Amino acid sequence: MVESASMRSLHSWRAALAAGLWLLAPMFPAQAREPSANTLSYEQLEVFARVLSYVENNYVDPVDERQLMQGAIQGMLGTLDPHTVFMPPEVFKEMKIDTSGEYGGVGLELAPAGDGFRVSASIEDTPASRAGIRVGDELVAIDGERTRGLSHAELMQRMRGPAGKRVLLTIMREGFSAPRELALIRDHVRIISVEGALYGGIAHVKVKSFQDRTAFYLRKELDRLRAQNGDKPLRGVVLDLRNNPGGLLEQAVAVSDLWLPGNLTIVSTRGRNPSQTTEERSKDRDTEPDYPLVVLVNAGSASASEIVAGALQDHGRATILGTQTFGKGSVQTVIELEDGSGLKLTVARYYTPKGRSIQEKGITPDYQVAESTGERAAKDETREKDLERHFKAEPGAAAEDAPVVNAKRFTEEPRAWDVTSKLTDHQLQVALNYLNGLVRGTRPPMKASSATP
Repeated sequence: MVESASMRSLHSWRAALAAGLWLLAPMFPAQAREPSANTLSYEQLEVFARVLSYVENNYVDPVDERQLMQGAIQGMLGTLDPHTVFMPPEVFKEMKIDTSGEYGGVGLELAPAGDGFRVSASIEDTPASRAGIRVGDELVAIDGERTRGLSHAELMQRMRGPAGKRVLLTIMREGFSAPRELALIRDHVRIISVEGALYGGIAHVKVKSFQDRTAFYLRKELDRLRAQNGDKPLRGVVLDLRNNPGGLLEQAVAVSDLWLPGNLTIVSTRGRNPSQTTEERSKDRDTEPDYPLVVLVNAGSASASEIVAGALQDHGRATILGTQTFGKGSVQTVIELEDGSGLKLTVARYYTPKGRSIQEKGITPDYQVAESTGERAAKDETREKDLERHFKAEPGAAAEDAPVVNAKRFTEEPRAWDVTSKLTDHQLQVALNYLNGLVRGTRPPMKASSATP
């Protein structure tokens, strides 16, 4: 009886999978429809159907078919790069909320590290940042359940929830003798993606993430600071992309376009298929004045942040200060599926205007500036190259011929400025002092010695 039920189920799954394969065939290019490839795919689908049938009919306890199928999809994607993920409907819904800038949670972004997860961003003024959680911390457990074995989507879902509800995070950090438990109360995490301040006519604008309309809000903030400056032109701008994990490609292009004249390459993408090969160029309108510009970056600056920093660096529009960026040089497309779930699929690598691949490498600042005074060695922080299953930078001709940026250090830091004397943020202080030296016409300490990023 068990065997006959199993065989009926197997035959039905074979038929369904065969029909699905037939329907999918026209979607693939002609070269992908080789008889041997189709035969292999069909044979593997038959094996999958047989295993599924045995589990459904013979496993010791009843199984959830939906959970089985989602697990199978996640297992398949788990053989690819760490940024290709399947999102069940509830997780996909939250991801769409994220791009709008508001959700209930603690304000953490995670990245795979070994068989666990580390914090890749701790959003300012959220429960996580107020509790002292830092980039690079290992997330050991959530509500007492270990994170190993859980997917990225599952972890994000468990950290999210209604504001006012408690969640217990277990964190491990270099220097801790044992993991520490932190009880956080979820809050409405409203990511105001742009905020700014004025220092003696020099603007500091911090972009926290690239969401819908980030470029619009950035321009609005610059206009606000100009008005605060008595409607006089800004003397310079510090664009702060530290701990910005990225976001929407179109917004990275729009932000870069603010400071670039028309018809310059901002970023190019190259995928396996011609449709995934594109080039984004600047438009000749609404360009910001040609004031001095500094971009601040660190290990938490990833993806869209690296696109902006790379474009402004390659065109000589900005000086990049800080530490080596994260190194995520890939583009993901998000596909909504029929049941409300979503697929985030890596489809291309991206390159700076001069053909530099950011994958694994990141953006090297023009001047390396440590987080604190006197700190010389770069901190050992998690980057793309440390993630399990990350793919290699494409060794194409363009990447090989691209110029190499070598980080330098100031032989002495830019001249102190009374306006910034009380700042505790060392990197911001250096950036503002550097700009003040430029616009005052005094000679900044341009001599620099080599530094290993």
